[in-house]
Amino acid sequence: QLQLVESGGGLVQPGGSLRLSCAASGFTLDKYAMGWFRQAPGKEREGVSCMSSSGLTTNYVDSVKGRFTISRDNAKNTLYLQMNSLKPEDTAVYYCSACFIGTLAPSSYLDLWGQGTLVTVSS
Repeated sequence: QLQLVESGGGLVQPGGSLRLSCAASGFTLDKYAMGWFRQAPGKEREGVSCMSSSGLTTNYVDSVKGRFTISRDNAKNTLYLQMNSLKPEDTAVYYCSACFIGTLAPSSYLDLWGQGTLVTVSS
């Protein structure tokens, strides 16, 4: 059974850090370009970051460049998102899924989503 399970969200003050994890089962992450998406209340889902299947190429939405870092542990079959210098506008439910690295759009090659993990940035 194919599954993605996101974790690591929580409440953090502005300027703080969190590391999100996305554990995959039933398939290997490095067969696909995989990335992170987020959806804030009342807003459309947006692509945040994407890593190529080789792991050699990454892309980020402009609003998180220099603050967020995507990574992958093939041995653990887990995708990560290190988020530093968090801002209130980063508040959203974060999801991992397959992505197109150029556009940060979801990829139909693997139409699989987890339950998401909530990140709240507030003082």
